[in-house]
Amino acid sequence: MPAVQHEGIIVSINAVSKSYQRGSQTVPVLEGISFDIARGEFLALMGPSGSGKSTLLNLIAGIDTVDSGSIIVDGVDIASLGEADLAGWRSAQVGFIFQFYNLIPVLTAFENVELPLLLTSLSRRERREHVETALEVVGLSDRIEHYPSQLSGGQQQRVAIARAIVTDPTLLVADEPTGDLDRVSAGEILGLMTRLNADFGKTIIMVTHDPRAAEKAHIIRHLEKGVLSDVPA
Repeated sequence: MPAVQHEGIIVSINAVSKSYQRGSQTVPVLEGISFDIARGEFLALMGPSGSGKSTLLNLIAGIDTVDSGSIIVDGVDIASLGEADLAGWRSAQVGFIFQFYNLIPVLTAFENVELPLLLTSLSRRERREHVETALEVVGLSDRIEHYPSQLSGGQQQRVAIARAIVTDPTLLVADEPTGDLDRVSAGEILGLMTRLNADFGKTIIMVTHDPRAAEKAHIIRHLEKGVLSDVPA
């Protein structure tokens, strides 16, 4: 269901709370979180393990659902969507970048990037054009037929980023995208994400433990025991 959203705001998080059951015990993770994310923003979420940052990322991406409150993304209150509608929204609007790449070993770089497009109505030729463009953006046009085992960690993460952007999503969400990379490869990936933000206007929400990664963001928000605080980038 469409919801009113201020012009220039792409994500509006309103009094969001989330808890999980651990046996008979209710464990609060997020408590009354509220903030907005501007369109074209590069936001870093930081905090110690168990602070709720990955939970918050999953809520924004529609992977998990809130206990109370609302999350409005580009005018849509995703908390109001049913399971089927939420899955469709997620596949069209969100690009995911994971710490461990999540590539399928038996598929080439091209085939891994093409996967999200198989759920669309694009023709085979159109899918190829989209995949080739995405791989060109991440600098891997010459690795299009390589399998993940033939690529370095940094190259695998580039393939994963190409897969994330191939549908031209509204949001890019990244959970520790440099956590499994050496310093040089991590720097290259962060440079690519900065370029996607600056040159292509992508809104990026990144969870990270690494202060050097967070420095690339425009805004850093810290979570501590489910409570939010702002720190200027």
